Amino acid sequence: MANPRYIKVAEQIKVIVADMLERRIKDPRLGFVTLTDVRLTGDGREATIFYTVLGSEEDRAATAAALASSNGLIRSIVGKQLGMKFTPTIQFVLDAVPETAAEMEDILARARAHDEQVAA
Repeated sequence: MANPRYIKVAEQIKVIVADMLERRIKDPRLGFVTLTDVRLTGDGREATIFYTVLGSEEDRAATAAALASSNGLIRSIVGKQLGMKFTPTIQFVLDAVPETAAEMEDILARARAHDEQVAA
């Protein structure tokens, strides 16, 4: 089970980073980003931030580049606002949940259509 303190810290990191992406980061490559989850390692040294991007594959690639280039600024602001002794390193990972959910919906729709054909 995860440390309850790190669960709270992960939620704080999510709020801080979302606010920064909305207000402070002015990179034109940054698309419509939604932060889906933040996970800290057991020792609190590394934070993995999962995100989704609305748009095409080019938008996702541009957003990934924008997040990578602003990683240092984001980490420094997170460290200042959290006031922790050690600021966790931050890694952004594109969340594949929306694509997987869409694939599952397609599979279920095909299964329903096949069941209707068999029943008829």
